[in-house]
Amino acid sequence: MALDDRKSEFTFVGTRPDRPDGLDKVTGRAKFGADAVAPGMLFGAIVRSPHAHARIVKIDTSKAEAMKGVKAVVTRADFATGLTGEFWNVQENVMAGDTALYDGHAVAAVAANSALDARDAAKLIEIEYEVLPHVTDVDKAMEADAPVIREGTADGSVPEGMHPNVVRYHESGHGDVAAGFAAADLVIEDSFKTEATHQGYIEPHACLASLGADGKGELWCTTQGHWYAQKHCAALLGIETSQLRVTASEIGGGFGGKTTVFIEPVALALSRKANRPVKMVMSRSEVLRATGPTSSTSMDVKIGMKKDGTITAAEGIFRLQGGAFPGAPMEFTAMCAFAPYALENVRQVGYDVIANRPKQAAYRAPGSPMAAFAVESVIDLLCQELGLDPVEVRLKNASKKGTKASYGPRFDDIGLVECLEAARDHPHYSAPLEPGQGRGISCGFWFNHGGETSVSLALSEDGTVQVSVGTPDIGGSRASMALMASETLGIPYENIRVTIADTATLGYNDVSHGSRVTYASGLATIKAAQAAIAEMCKRAAAKWGIPEDAVKWEDGCAVPSGPNAGDFEPLAMADITADMGATGGPISGHFEATPEGAGVSFGVHIVDAQVDPETGKTSIPRYTVIQDAGKAIHPAYVEGQYQGGAAQGIGWALNEEYIYGEDGRLQNAVFLDYRIPVASDLPMIDTVIVEVPNPGHPYGVRGVGETGIVPPLAAIANAVSRAAGVRMFELPMSPPRILAALKADG
Repeated sequence: MALDDRKSEFTFVGTRPDRPDGLDKVTGRAKFGADAVAPGMLFGAIVRSPHAHARIVKIDTSKAEAMKGVKAVVTRADFATGLTGEFWNVQENVMAGDTALYDGHAVAAVAANSALDARDAAKLIEIEYEVLPHVTDVDKAMEADAPVIREGTADGSVPEGMHPNVVRYHESGHGDVAAGFAAADLVIEDSFKTEATHQGYIEPHACLASLGADGKGELWCTTQGHWYAQKHCAALLGIETSQLRVTASEIGGGFGGKTTVFIEPVALALSRKANRPVKMVMSRSEVLRATGPTSSTSMDVKIGMKKDGTITAAEGIFRLQGGAFPGAPMEFTAMCAFAPYALENVRQVGYDVIANRPKQAAYRAPGSPMAAFAVESVIDLLCQELGLDPVEVRLKNASKKGTKASYGPRFDDIGLVECLEAARDHPHYSAPLEPGQGRGISCGFWFNHGGETSVSLALSEDGTVQVSVGTPDIGGSRASMALMASETLGIPYENIRVTIADTATLGYNDVSHGSRVTYASGLATIKAAQAAIAEMCKRAAAKWGIPEDAVKWEDGCAVPSGPNAGDFEPLAMADITADMGATGGPISGHFEATPEGAGVSFGVHIVDAQVDPETGKTSIPRYTVIQDAGKAIHPAYVEGQYQGGAAQGIGWALNEEYIYGEDGRLQNAVFLDYRIPVASDLPMIDTVIVEVPNPGHPYGVRGVGETGIVPPLAAIANAVSRAAGVRMFELPMSPPRILAALKADG
């Protein structure tokens, strides 16, 4: 879409109205996953493996089936057979087959009249295991003597001679890195590690399923993508996709972690067997043990720099474990690592490694935060060694329009330079530091995504509008859709209602992920509104007896133009819709596509950290987020995304981690032990919205939901390292880890 096709001035876009679902949320009327009920419903419970790796020798369900109140018990035998590829991996995670692959892996499930009965019955299911060797560390999983977790899982990309636990391989880049390093005045190479972290959504996974013997079913669930849930549940149950209607509830947080299925196919299998609706709600322990956290990583980064700050070459090796299944986002880690910089010589390699852990899931910009931690830490070290300003060095090397990205294509209009200039000029960057404090800065990058999208827009007789979208609202997208529709139609925001349609009432929609919703659903909403406008102009032209191209749309009215300008009074939208039944029938607009112009996203974070050398405790007194939004449709929600990414990044950098014991079992499977940030851990987070319009969207939008979590790990690590006087190479930078680094440094 050409730049000059975009609106340069806006009436509604860029304002901050109340969110349309706000009252329902604060009064408790909003229906979340666990709020769903149905007459005669049962309650489900899952039996999970207590072992990190074990062959399932025998399952005896007879005692549970004989218990009063129990209506169904299912195992892997109750699911479809013969699945391959993606569906097979999802099925293996949802319910173990011959082998339990991680602590918490589902092995059987029961449905009963009450939740208590279901839990008691689950305890009666007797399972005989043959415990097998396990491995949970990504580096150890690649060693020659590591136990093989799943034979034959590797694809054709893996080089010969690799351990079978290496299941995918990626390599990209350009130039001659050896020559680039030879041209550098200083080369630094270091290794870094990050632990797995969980998205930490407040609402656990929950669903209500009903599936009859005729193969027709209903599913209500908390999800970021109900068409995805429909597709996978239907495959795992062996039913036709169209026969399963899925409705997305309100969502109490997702952040990428609700883009797949865990309990939904199990609830459907129980329902089919019991011929009753089945409700399932995960406990927090189940969420942490058995749903997708991030990958843990091991990374080697090497960067060469001249004395003037010019980066001459960069190379990164990124090893990610994604649990016992292929899919760790190592290619994203590799491709994002050096994307902020215009490099002549760059190479990045990624390894997808399986281990005895739950299948990883997306967590805002999956893979990119870890890459930024390693790369931006090395750049900070180079700046320290050469006595250079960290912002000026990044500005000197920053990607801009026309830059050949490290992963291949050339960038279009992007706002990294503007973000860095805003960081340089922000009062935070030049503010004096208190004794014992350090300041860190980091760039961050995410691709953004378009995805399959379908939107319908219907006009009511009173001139108001109903918009049906298929992307669950995980960050205020109803308000953004309404603002773009009102901007396009020229009618008040309050006159538009946005509804999240179910899978039976709208065409296929991709998951709410990849920072795609405001871009893709927004573009489709605009196009649907434009289609309705074209029809209204056609009706006005017929009424006036003039050609269709002699009518234009202005401020919510059909207006005669050209030679006919002034011959007729403008027709307001409500005037046209009032008698649309007599002038051709209902007026609506529809649009479906897979848009490709999402536009990449960059951000820059500045953070101050204070480290107590006696306890190792870190506090964050000041934090500033600067990010390019393209165009902020609803600035308050954009700011909220920026602040949310920073808050989650603070937790990831300082406290959050999966801790596995020698037995391969998760040691901190509740929020008491898995410590997410609370209000007292967080400063007031300042935000700066940079707007460099995305040429791929009519209003310049580029997604903002994911980039905000990319810079924090590195920015905080750089601040902590400068404050403590010792470089931190492993996350989280918990007090014991900081104290150990201080002690090792002498």
